[in-house]
Amino acid sequence: MSLDFGSVLASRFSCRSFRTDPVPRERIVELLEAACSAPSAGNVQPWRFVVVTDAAHRQALAAAAFGQDFVAAAPVTVVVCAVPGESARGYGARGRDLYCLQDTAAAVENLLLAATAAGLGACWVGAFDEEAAHRALGLEPGWRPVAMIPLGSPAEAPARRTRRPLDDVTRWIG
Repeated sequence: MSLDFGSVLASRFSCRSFRTDPVPRERIVELLEAACSAPSAGNVQPWRFVVVTDAAHRQALAAAAFGQDFVAAAPVTVVVCAVPGESARGYGARGRDLYCLQDTAAAVENLLLAATAAGLGACWVGAFDEEAAHRALGLEPGWRPVAMIPLGSPAEAPARRTRRPLDDVTRWIG
């Protein structure tokens, strides 16, 4: 499936119901490559991607996500982590506290859009206990889990969603 960018933006939705068919490793690699093409402060690229395909670890992630069971139901969950220390080396506290999160968020959005373009469903999950996710995956010290992205073939059609009018969210100066 190949969509133009406007169609990708219009088609993206937060999928919370997945079919059980596996996502081919090659497809996951394509999504991760798209994530890695995101901009980052000073090109530091302070992100790490933990690809979780086994049921036990996905279940542990769902528990860390306060019982959001669709995290476990998806055939793949990608946990996107920031490494604040890498950003801090070049940018001090602002890099540690802000830039690494902005950079990681940009990578997450690229991953979500690439998943949509590939015909997959995905959801950005930010509501979870970071320490529980860290323990469940045995992450390296200094890695901060920022987002869980369950993904797979959608078992639901996107719900019609609305966006706030541009005038409500835009301020022009000059």
